[in-house]
Amino acid sequence: MIINDTTLRDGEQAPYVAFNTQEKLAIASALYLAGADELEVGIPAMGEREQADIKEILALDLPLRIMSWNRATVSDLEASLKCGLKAVDLSIPVSDILIEAKFKGNKTHLLKNLEEVLCTAYHEGLFICIGGEDSSRSNLGFLKEVMELGKSVGAHRFRYCDTVGIMRPHQIYEHIAYLSNLKLLEIEMHTHNDFGMATANAISGLEAGAISVNTTVIGLGERAGNASFEQVLMSLVHLFGEERLIHADALKHVVSLVEKASKQSISATMPIIGKHIFSHESGIHVNGMIKHEKAYEAFPPHSVGMKRSYPIGKHSGSSTLLFHLRAMGYEPENEVINKMLPHVREMVTKRKKVLNKKELEALYIASKAG
Repeated sequence: MIINDTTLRDGEQAPYVAFNTQEKLAIASALYLAGADELEVGIPAMGEREQADIKEILALDLPLRIMSWNRATVSDLEASLKCGLKAVDLSIPVSDILIEAKFKGNKTHLLKNLEEVLCTAYHEGLFICIGGEDSSRSNLGFLKEVMELGKSVGAHRFRYCDTVGIMRPHQIYEHIAYLSNLKLLEIEMHTHNDFGMATANAISGLEAGAISVNTTVIGLGERAGNASFEQVLMSLVHLFGEERLIHADALKHVVSLVEKASKQSISATMPIIGKHIFSHESGIHVNGMIKHEKAYEAFPPHSVGMKRSYPIGKHSGSSTLLFHLRAMGYEPENEVINKMLPHVREMVTKRKKVLNKKELEALYIASKAG
């Protein structure tokens, strides 16, 4: 399966986000090292500055496919050719809503336009992806017609776009199973997170026969964002069993780069990369983790450059206190530990803050003396 990451295109389209040239170069390089298979790096039709950035990315000579996003117009395609790109996404509206808005409802004109651009791209020897904007609100019969046209003039891939994020995983599965079974073009997933289902929908599409998926680092993108690069990457390895070597330092680095360049904060509980997702406070969980490191984790923290911790909080049990006190060189009696637990819970609840090790040690000494 192919991860076509679009952090440098759709990710940058997130409100209030703008990457400078050096940030783009650093992110592109980091994405390659972190495991992306293809990169979509910008929109040449935006002008000379965007084209210059794309040329610099191409000059990195990364060993993976570099793609641009274009409207399916000759002028947009020419801008991509000017950059020296060898792969293009040519986007057309495919739902009645957007065809009405952009082509006054004239599907014949839309398809004629598309055919002209596809022929030009084919004769230029490009890898061609047809981007079906708003595929999830389109008629499957019309998507078939677009794909038949694409195949007839040399396109390689069709991008199924859940542009406004309205699909559910089961619906996605049905749509992609139908389209992939047509054996016309390979399918790429492009999903948005308006209802929190972008990654789930992307994965469902892969299960149904899609071979490629658009992602963005930290799920960056328009409105609620896109399918997350790190979530898809880890899912392919741990849920699909793909033989991908995940470089933890590289993954951590690209997340840090995008977080800083986009000025977007990452939730402490964000899947895969949140700083608290390997923090175990519940007494039952800590007890289990001490006995077996896989008890309450789907994958080890070191695989994504993180560390495990056992915060001393309201829901901590005797196992947590024993763990920390033994690490300090104490061998506390159960009676003392049981005496400490109500005080720990009261302190944490009152101040909304976990205890640090020095506070735990002081409480232990006081409890033992008392």
